[in-house]
Amino acid sequence: MFRTIREDIKTVFAKDPAARSTLEVILCYSGLHAIWAHRVNHFLWNHKLRLLARFLSNITRFFTGIEIHPGAKIGRRCFIDHGSGVVIGETSEIGNDVLLYQGVVLGGTTMEKKKRHPTLGNGVEMGSGSIALGPITIGDGARIGASSVVIRSVPPGVTVVGIPGRVVVKKEKPAMDLEHARLPDPVAEAIRLVLKDQQNVEERLKKLEITCGLLTPQDELEERKQEIEKEMAQGEGI
Repeated sequence: MFRTIREDIKTVFAKDPAARSTLEVILCYSGLHAIWAHRVNHFLWNHKLRLLARFLSNITRFFTGIEIHPGAKIGRRCFIDHGSGVVIGETSEIGNDVLLYQGVVLGGTTMEKKKRHPTLGNGVEMGSGSIALGPITIGDGARIGASSVVIRSVPPGVTVVGIPGRVVVKKEKPAMDLEHARLPDPVAEAIRLVLKDQQNVEERLKKLEITCGLLTPQDELEERKQEIEKEMAQGEGI
């Protein structure tokens, strides 16, 4: 037991540069408190003391802001950082070395009493506000961007963003390398491609008009399009 506690404390230091001392970690990290309480509650749940397990998990939610059903299975070195609003459903399964940020939800999509919550592989990272729904599997080392909603299984080692979640990066990298501020934006990229295609069409049309000796009308939307492209470029530089 003490070996596991020491391992949990080392995990906090490894995954949160704000951690300064062992005493601070023990006293001030609600995500760590929630994990420790869950281990007790999960033991009670497996030994058929389910009302007591649910009651204690409810108390834990009150003090930590993190709701973990006692039936959920959580592996070693799991860390919940800034954990307020995290919800982990009954049939969720979480592997080793998983990192969850504030507001993550592992939710169910059916009223049937069966496997209805996600399974997270080893080394998975889920950004703030991200949601995984249903009995899907998120592969080892996958990274889910902030505020993304994942409703289909995700292969190992990829990065997923958007609503619904789409794979945007397939190169395998360590989960801790995920920089949420630099994640690709599939919507912005689609808009950029449409604008580029329109620009090419307009240039070809202008050449055709000049060849035929026709007057080229002034494009009233050109100024507005330039403003939009400038705003998108500024957004990427933030």
